[in-house]
Amino acid sequence: MIKARGGLGKGLNALIPQGDIQLQEEKPIKGEVFSVDIQKIRPNENQPRKNFNQDKLDSLISSIRIHGIIQPVIVRELDGGYQLIAGERRWKAAMQAGLKKMPCVVKELEDRERMEVALIENLQREDLNSIEEAMAYKALMDGHNLTQEQISIAVGRSRPHVANTLRLLHLPDIIQMMIVNQDLTSGHARAILAIESQELMINTAKKIVVNNLSVRETEALISEMMNKKKENKNSAKKSRDSDLVCIEDILKGSLGTKVIIVKGKKKGKIEIEYYGEEELERLVEILQNAK
Repeated sequence: MIKARGGLGKGLNALIPQGDIQLQEEKPIKGEVFSVDIQKIRPNENQPRKNFNQDKLDSLISSIRIHGIIQPVIVRELDGGYQLIAGERRWKAAMQAGLKKMPCVVKELEDRERMEVALIENLQREDLNSIEEAMAYKALMDGHNLTQEQISIAVGRSRPHVANTLRLLHLPDIIQMMIVNQDLTSGHARAILAIESQELMINTAKKIVVNNLSVRETEALISEMMNKKKENKNSAKKSRDSDLVCIEDILKGSLGTKVIIVKGKKKGKIEIEYYGEEELERLVEILQNAK
């Protein structure tokens, strides 16, 4: 288990000097706020936020034209200029507002720390949609071998929240785009995850959007669907040959796993389920010894 370094999980206040901003003109001192030519700043391709709401950006542009930049962006020195660590939305707005310079704080952070800072800033401002958040968590896991527990500590979110957010990446791409476009909420999406068929997931998502269903209504709809499916399975099982069902139960007891006998007109097959390599090896050993 790791601890959040440099106050990451505690928020960006630990990284940005507090109080009145005293601009140092083009003299970057680490940890101090200074003014930099906006053209020398470049975005970070690993920024977790991929979508920027234009209406909100226009509102920020208007605010910057009137009040200027209230909070500095965080950058690192790179190739004779600066790369954004946190504050891309403010930088974009400042560019469009016509600013020549903007306040920055230089921080030299490791790749992992830079990603954490960018993620935290967006989470604190509620700027990320759930898919962007999930992709950022996945990038931390894949690129830096972090566990869900380590991520939860670093970004100040609960482990169940991190786990549930990551699960959204199992949804079909079309549903993920519905979340990005705010047609569906993460609450809708988590309910949809209970459905096994991707085709049924997509059809259900479309039904939710067309009928403007709330999360609670969605949960009720999916619960009803699951109950009907269970009833149909039970009905189908009852209608099957009772002798086959009896044999399945015997094999299930012997093998310790689910067994299905599929009967055809001239031939049939026996399906034996297993979960992982160890389970497969166990079943092979049982079958080899059953002589």
